[in-house]
Amino acid sequence: MSEHALFPTLAVVLAAGQGTRMRSSLPKVLHQVGNRPLLGHVLAATAVAGIEQLAVVVGPDTPAVAEYVQQVAPAAQQFIQQQRLGTAHAVLAARPALLRHEQGCVLVLFGDSPLIGAQTLQRLRQTLIDGVAVAVAGFTTAQPGPYGRLLTEGGRLLAIREAKDASAEELAINLCNGGVMGFRADHCLWLLERIGNGNAQGEFYLTDAVELANAAGLPVVAVAVAEEEILGVNDREQLHAAEQIFQRRRRQQAMQAGVTLAAADTVYFSADTELGVDVRVEPCVVFGPGVQVEQGACIAAFSHLQHVRITAQPAC
Repeated sequence: MSEHALFPTLAVVLAAGQGTRMRSSLPKVLHQVGNRPLLGHVLAATAVAGIEQLAVVVGPDTPAVAEYVQQVAPAAQQFIQQQRLGTAHAVLAARPALLRHEQGCVLVLFGDSPLIGAQTLQRLRQTLIDGVAVAVAGFTTAQPGPYGRLLTEGGRLLAIREAKDASAEELAINLCNGGVMGFRADHCLWLLERIGNGNAQGEFYLTDAVELANAAGLPVVAVAVAEEEILGVNDREQLHAAEQIFQRRRRQQAMQAGVTLAAADTVYFSADTELGVDVRVEPCVVFGPGVQVEQGACIAAFSHLQHVRITAQPAC
């Protein structure tokens, strides 16, 4: 029997945030990068990573989010966070799923982080399979600024210190909290239920699980990931930044797969764009949703395509 069969994984995706800084009537997680909602990118990553079970926590006032999840991930369990009282409180909204998931791994993801990769999820899961009780995604940055700092010693993660609570020495640390966390299922609920709200905001913070786990003698580690993977989108500027990273990645993937981009920076992809080998794309092309281009086809400059299949054609 494989390791993954012995350690099935439940991903709990938090998608209940109001997103007031987006200044929009559209729920934050439904704003798009690469013509796919932010939440859709996270759900797609869980599918590619082979995560067996999925729970999505939505808000009480965002029926469009629930409808979208039902459309793209009908097997996902949905739970409503009736009050927004912090990240740990949000995860506990999925308590029925956590109670049923008695063994294996639990990954806590955020619906507004569209750049998370399947390989990162697999690494977090493997860390838990290897015996760690709590794993936290961390990234190194030259400008740690407002990020929470990861306090480590001898390969062990001791605590997550919020910037506003950090000492001068701790503020000099450039290993920061990426938010995404993993738990061994047999410790997850036990830790979550012991998180209190004795802080200035009166909220239940998921990050408090680190110190609770350490106090109980459980192994806790940080797993290094690329900073861009855990980029959260909270406003339009961050949405723009995520779009630029997505397009850069997608252009690189296309060229590495045998596609010629005559002026790569002027070509814009959708998340579901499919291009065969030896496709040539001339400058200033926009691939809208639902485009498939067969091997050897040429896409002429200034084309804007959507919901179409392009067969091989003579050279442009």
